[in-house]
Amino acid sequence: MSETKKSKVREYAETLIIALLIALFVRTFVVQAFKIPSGSMEPTLLVGDHLLVNKFIYGIRIPMIGKKIVQFSEPERGDVIVFVPPHERKKDFIKRVIGLPGEKVEIKERKIYINDRLIEDPWGVFTKDNPSASLDNYGPEKVPPDSLFVMGDNRDNSQDSRYWGFASLDDVLGKAFIMYWSWDWDARSLVSRVRWNRIGSLIR
Repeated sequence: MSETKKSKVREYAETLIIALLIALFVRTFVVQAFKIPSGSMEPTLLVGDHLLVNKFIYGIRIPMIGKKIVQFSEPERGDVIVFVPPHERKKDFIKRVIGLPGEKVEIKERKIYINDRLIEDPWGVFTKDNPSASLDNYGPEKVPPDSLFVMGDNRDNSQDSRYWGFASLDDVLGKAFIMYWSWDWDARSLVSRVRWNRIGSLIR
């Protein structure tokens, strides 16, 4: 092999390695893709929505062990976050932040009270006509330090803090911020499966 060919091969290899390192850095510290697998966040997020999650907004973590070394901000009420739940450590969940550390959370007949005050809840959607005591009433419970009370927007069909408790701040991976793709597997034709109106929309 000539020196010219060797230099070109080396140049391509170096470019590929640099590109892979940049992609790995971005995925680890900055942004990560996430796909919606269930209807727990409907109608805000639908099955088949593909999101980008901002991993940088809440701080920087050490890869593998997940320990946070730099804290920039903390989740706020209304944020849609991706996190590792306490009861299924090999899965990532996506829910909305409702209760913050130290707050008292109570749900009475589908209405949310934080520290005994009724709060606005523009996100919650109920699909069942008849209230369910197990779903529509909760607490009162105080959110532990360094924890969050989270709920799915589809309140009648969401396994969330009402069932398994609180999400640890240490387990929050990032904040969902934009939808880059949406695919409806139930649509009849291949063209109609793409939800064009959802692509590029911000997650609120």
